[in-house]
Amino acid sequence: MGELAAALPDSTLVTDPDVLASLGRDDAEWAPMGRPLAAVRATSAEEVESVVRACAARRIPVVTRGAGTGLSGGANAVDGCLVLDVSKMNRILEIDTENLIAVVQPGVVNNDLKAAVAEHGLWYPPDPASAPWSTIGGNVSTNAGGLCCLKYGVTRDYVLGMEVVMGGPAGEYGSRVRLGRRTTKGVAGYDLTSLFVGSEGTFGVITEITLKLRPAPAADPRTVVGNFDSLVAAGAAVALVTSRGLAPAALELLDRACMEAVENWKHLGIEPGAEAMLLARIDAPGDAGEAEASAVAAAFEETGALWAEQSTDAVEAEALFDVRRLAYPALERLGPVLTEDLCVPRSAVPQMLATIEKIGRRHGVRIATIAHAGDGNLHPLLITEPGDEAERVAAQAAFEELLEAAIAAGGTVTGEHGVGLLKRGGMRSELGPAVCALQRAVKETLDPLDLFNPGKVVGED
Repeated sequence: MGELAAALPDSTLVTDPDVLASLGRDDAEWAPMGRPLAAVRATSAEEVESVVRACAARRIPVVTRGAGTGLSGGANAVDGCLVLDVSKMNRILEIDTENLIAVVQPGVVNNDLKAAVAEHGLWYPPDPASAPWSTIGGNVSTNAGGLCCLKYGVTRDYVLGMEVVMGGPAGEYGSRVRLGRRTTKGVAGYDLTSLFVGSEGTFGVITEITLKLRPAPAADPRTVVGNFDSLVAAGAAVALVTSRGLAPAALELLDRACMEAVENWKHLGIEPGAEAMLLARIDAPGDAGEAEASAVAAAFEETGALWAEQSTDAVEAEALFDVRRLAYPALERLGPVLTEDLCVPRSAVPQMLATIEKIGRRHGVRIATIAHAGDGNLHPLLITEPGDEAERVAAQAAFEELLEAAIAAGGTVTGEHGVGLLKRGGMRSELGPAVCALQRAVKETLDPLDLFNPGKVVGED
């Protein structure tokens, strides 16, 4: 430790065991966590360069973290690592209103960026439910999705370029490399920027990100709400909306358990009177928006909605979507939560929702479900009693069966949370040996020392 401290005279090494315990894991409470050697709260790219250089010379693994809101164990410490916390690198470096670009450090919080660009009449669309807390660096590292990615795309669709501290073919470890571009188009060489998006910190440390922006929406959105007597009926409504070519900006699902958990915690005045609720946001302006909202409501009614209503009240609409964003923390209050992140073809949503219910019953596991239903991204949340080992074993078995079911339905084991530690086995089942070998070859080429976030994504269980 003394040698590492001497090599980093301009950094403060964090060694307090309680602080390291908090910095050494993300929000995936079921994912294993190692014991870090130390942590550094970096404040500049130059400091990141020094940390990586010193750790590489001593073969100390580097695990980068932002806000720690991940749900797959991707930011969890490994034994003997240095946790590199970049949350203090939180400056918005540039907002270019002419070219619709923002340049930010990785610790900028998603909602803070949204607020800053909104002052210029601009919009950064990616909006994970953790947007009030999660950082852009973390969003980029997992290729985060969110509520409005149904219409506007995921984080990768907005990353034009980045600055990364890495090693391997780029030079000695601690070299700073700029990837990508600032232009709307560009095909010079391989798309290394997209390769780094979603790489979960396994190739290097992101120190700066260039993002594409959009003009702010011109009008307040319309909201369509539908209540259903079953998850499967709500899933059928999703499939019908899709098949009719309707394009809501968001189409979210919550089951009764989620709504009750939020109401019992926040007392928002929700009265869960059905087994499932769908929330659609329509942002097309004028008559086109009115027609689309009516068409979505009609689709809800045709698939058996107990009721479907439209609203143009922005405050009321935001309150409903707040219920969706609060669902996960509300359920965490009930006991340890094992979070799934399945994504299936949208036509398979009704059957997958039925399968989730069957698997929960078969294993005797309580499952609450929230979903970005419009793009087939389902989040079954497996809840257990604290300290009940039998329930924990049953939940783990249900978790694995859900992964298998998603693959069998033509889907993927992770739509937006990343592989991290929890989905490594599922990823191998989904991709097969040949593709996994290609993945490992990329990792070994870009990080021959296996310095960055070892054991994650392509690591063995």
